[in-house]
Amino acid sequence: MNRQKKLQQLFKEKSRKANAKLAPKSNKPKYISKADRLKMAVEDTPEAVDTPES
Repeated sequence: MNRQKKLQQLFKEKSRKANAKLAPKSNKPKYISKADRLKMAVEDTPEAVDTPES
């Protein structure tokens, strides 16, 4: 491999990695920790409200 080709290959590889970091990752959902998932589940469940019947 000649020197110019090798340099061009390195530059392309670096630019691909940089572009990959900048690209949005819309297909991957944001990570939610287990504790946060439990909190959300508790908030979403309707609490039993005691209403006095007369």
